[in-house]
Amino acid sequence: MACNPEILRDAPLFSLLDDEELAVLASQVELRKFIRRQRIYKIGEQSDRAYIMVSGAVQVSTIDEDNQSVLLDEPIRGDVFGFASMLAHTPHQSEAVAVEESLCIELDLNDITTLLRRKPDAGLDLMTVMGKQFHAAERLVQLRAARNPNDLIEESQTFGEKIADIVASFGGSWTFIILFLVVLITYTAINVGLGRSAWDPYPFILLNLFLSMLAAIQAPIIMMSQNRQDKKDRLRNELDFDVNRSSHSEIQGLARRINLLYDKVEDLEEMLREK
Repeated sequence: MACNPEILRDAPLFSLLDDEELAVLASQVELRKFIRRQRIYKIGEQSDRAYIMVSGAVQVSTIDEDNQSVLLDEPIRGDVFGFASMLAHTPHQSEAVAVEESLCIELDLNDITTLLRRKPDAGLDLMTVMGKQFHAAERLVQLRAARNPNDLIEESQTFGEKIADIVASFGGSWTFIILFLVVLITYTAINVGLGRSAWDPYPFILLNLFLSMLAAIQAPIIMMSQNRQDKKDRLRNELDFDVNRSSHSEIQGLARRINLLYDKVEDLEEMLREK
């Protein structure tokens, strides 16, 4: 489907083009219509095309290491998606699906090359697009880094483990210590006061039995809670490692793409100087 130059004018990527250049570009690109729930491209697919939103709604998402779908972007009119993979000739790292019937401008690398030859300043707009994708990756890293390991563990927490945490929390508080001292002092005072009729006279053998039983039960419960805390610490370290590894990979990929953009802009500048 042919593209109207006025549609291209709404895209920030082409905002610096004059009427003649818009007409040339409009004769090269095409308008594509996607029906509801149609996949525009998928993860791992090799493509030499990018898309610019005209109307409708599109969701760009990816799959993280937990096999969960993570929403990266919901492009609005004029926004570009799939651009980085087209420019770097790499498989798509995300998936784009039309949420409703949508109309997009489809362009390829040859269209971008023609654009840069006619309007070298448009290279700055391309860098702006890459900057937006970089910020989207940063937001994704921050989102995944914000996962609370305590929440992840509590999702699979059993009733016995909850009781162990409550017992360990109460047993290690000043409330427990003060109440326990009050009970001990009251117990010993009553038995001393009763003298020969006391049910547990000095040296309080029954009390020693109760204390031994309490210690025997409390110790493994506290150890159970400590094991859960160790599990939380391990999970937190694993999440930190995954985030650092993902950040390193994203930064390297974005650095390569930005360097590629700089190389192309420098090549255009060299061509202009020669002319």
